[in-house]
Amino acid sequence: MNVRRLIPPTAVAGAVALGLVTLSACSGTSDAADKNSGGKLDVVASFYPMQYLAEQIGGGHVAVDTLTKPGVEPHDLELKPKQVGELADADVVLYLKGIQPAVDDAIAQAGVKNTVDAATLTKLEEHGTEVGHDHGHSDAHESEAGADPHIWLDPVKYAEVAKGVGSALEKADPDHAADYEKNTEALVKKLGDLNTAFETGLKNTTTKTFITTHSAFGYLAERYGLEQEGISGMDPESEPSPARIKELQDIAKHDKVSTVFFETLASDKTAKTLATDTGLKTDVLDPLEGITGKSKGHDYIEVMQSNLAALKTALGAK
Repeated sequence: MNVRRLIPPTAVAGAVALGLVTLSACSGTSDAADKNSGGKLDVVASFYPMQYLAEQIGGGHVAVDTLTKPGVEPHDLELKPKQVGELADADVVLYLKGIQPAVDDAIAQAGVKNTVDAATLTKLEEHGTEVGHDHGHSDAHESEAGADPHIWLDPVKYAEVAKGVGSALEKADPDHAADYEKNTEALVKKLGDLNTAFETGLKNTTTKTFITTHSAFGYLAERYGLEQEGISGMDPESEPSPARIKELQDIAKHDKVSTVFFETLASDKTAKTLATDTGLKTDVLDPLEGITGKSKGHDYIEVMQSNLAALKTALGAK
């Protein structure tokens, strides 16, 4: 199923506007929070990156339910009728339009008005198999491009989304606006520190090129001056062509690539085959679409720090 990777044009049009949040049904009133058990704001998050924002910013004032359970590939999520019904009852629904078609459809069907679309809180960009890569190689795979939804893998863009989510929670529950503002500032600082760690850690490396199962790291690569080479483009489940495999072998030799990365929620078969054929090592570069027992960390910050450590080793950081 290839619909999972590319955001449709209708979503792209809305994604370039900054700070647009729809909270018409609960803006300016704290009644929403009062109706819930314990007086907490009922927030439904579509998948882990949205859940993390809701929990960090909402703190003890929110009750967060996540549609995508740990270990489930978020792009292929299917919702039960009960979950669709719960969407309509939520005070705030936090999601990223275009990455989970089932969620987009459910929100439309349920007529949910109190929604925050993370794609409207920062600017989406188009990334193909790589970012700004030109080695004289030519392959149809390289021209694969579309609006890349993986904004949370760039700490700077993720911080922009965090600010928008904070503002949305303040409007939904003004009685606790000061706490939401304080929590947002704390999270933005943590993301700023993470950005600094990536900038410093990846500034001087033997190579700038990394090979990964699918092209989830376009924003990260662009932010830190790296070159992403995806084996399977935006779809980790698709099989790369023999021409693409040969091209990657050439790139690995030319750019002194040491490692082929795979991820926790998708098959590592292709990555390991390529690594074996080219004499390269393998390691995990986690796209952070969900936290499981296999994750190298308990939350977003810890897993991103693990990603940084893996990149530093693979790229030969000095």
